[in-house]
Amino acid sequence: MPISSRFPRRSFLPAAALAISATLALAGCAAGENAPAGGASDNAAEAATLDIDFATYNPLSLVIKEKGWLEATLKDQGVTVNWVQSAGSNKANEALRSGAIDVGSTAGSAALLARANGSPIKTIDIYSQPEWSALVTGKDSDIDSVQDLKGKSVAATKGTDPYFFLVQSLDEAGLDTGDVTVQNLQHADGRAALDNGSVDAWAGLDPIMAGAEKEGAKLFYRNLDFNTYGFLNATESFLAEQPELAQTVVNAYEKARDWAADNPEETAQILADAAGLEPDVAKTVILERSNLDVDPAPGAKQRAVLEKIGPTFVEIGDVASQQQVDDALASLLDDSLVKAADPAAIKES
Repeated sequence: MPISSRFPRRSFLPAAALAISATLALAGCAAGENAPAGGASDNAAEAATLDIDFATYNPLSLVIKEKGWLEATLKDQGVTVNWVQSAGSNKANEALRSGAIDVGSTAGSAALLARANGSPIKTIDIYSQPEWSALVTGKDSDIDSVQDLKGKSVAATKGTDPYFFLVQSLDEAGLDTGDVTVQNLQHADGRAALDNGSVDAWAGLDPIMAGAEKEGAKLFYRNLDFNTYGFLNATESFLAEQPELAQTVVNAYEKARDWAADNPEETAQILADAAGLEPDVAKTVILERSNLDVDPAPGAKQRAVLEKIGPTFVEIGDVASQQQVDDALASLLDDSLVKAADPAAIKES
């Protein structure tokens, strides 16, 4: 799926005042803490911190980090940018829940799962519509179809899109997770287990999957409809306490989206450098399996995808009731920051 194959460039509504005023530093404690009852003046000397993740499965985060745009924009406001790498949606969700980050990158399925299980997060931007997951086996394997997985071992990272890709694929083939042995391994460890023969198949994730494919691994089952969107999520406390800072993050994402559309080759090189990939593998991820020019406003399309996968959470026991899923979906998506986004408000480093 090309980087800008289906969606026109966006036009944004005029933003409200976007500069972060001095009151941010006065009112805010370090990210993840609550302002004391004594009032903002008690913290006048304490600078704010933006704790934000970057991930190789979120190319826009890599562009923003590489370009230093957040640092340049927030420097005069006394805001420190602290980048934390997420190894997968499950790790981003853990960091959001613990308060280690204010903003984190996950698949849509993982965001809904977290919200349904009580994590107070909101999706504030859609960073991609990827085909980032498939079922993978070794080049010499005789596994050619999902049905061939019966009785086999499969590596997958629970709580992430590849895991839910596996669940949906098994269901489509008339199987379920009880028909296979799922080895719950982080994405990179799953690839390693496939390479060393510890598992028969792997529910893969790009860009790690693209690297494995380059070295001979077979993507024996692909289905775009089983991949959910790339969700940028923020904690509710961060959105309530530092709305101007949250707006700046979304502004930066929309600047990165425009930049990536104009510079696909350099975007691929940034990914290659960050993920340790060969340039041609990174180009496959960016140019063929990532749609970064997707409509960034969380809304009806994402809701429709998640409505299909939500019942799966209940069926496999990851969420106690469908009502929890429904309530989470009704409250997860927030398009207000995208609608007010102003990429021009982001400074060059």
